[in-house]
Amino acid sequence: MKVTSYYPVVMTDDVAGTAAFYMRHFGFEALFSAGWYMHLQSRENPGMTLAILDGSHNTIPESARGRVSGLILNVEVEDVDAVYDRLKSAGLPIRLDLRDEDFGQRHFITADPNGVLIDIIRPIPPSAAFAALYDASALPD
Repeated sequence: MKVTSYYPVVMTDDVAGTAAFYMRHFGFEALFSAGWYMHLQSRENPGMTLAILDGSHNTIPESARGRVSGLILNVEVEDVDAVYDRLKSAGLPIRLDLRDEDFGQRHFITADPNGVLIDIIRPIPPSAAFAALYDASALPD
């Protein structure tokens, strides 16, 4: 199988509001908007896309309709401290405060209006114990 694209789809009961959140705070723009579905693309990285879908739409199997739950979106950035300051100043909820992790991340977690967790990450060198668990090609410089 040759995958040509991969992106998360957030199911919500507020497509416009959720899309506005990602456009305002994460630099997305709408490439397609049908009211019940919006396809967003990062203005800085065209390979980064996100879709917002009305969770009650008939394209979703009836047994799976509703809102998204149990989802974390990981977003790697160059300057996690600056993003933390900007999003905290904008009033976004901070679910996990900015911190360094032994497994190789400096990160914090916020949430979108649906409760979807957004983990903002800058890779950092892991501790020696965790570095031993990585393939050498996956270790940050």
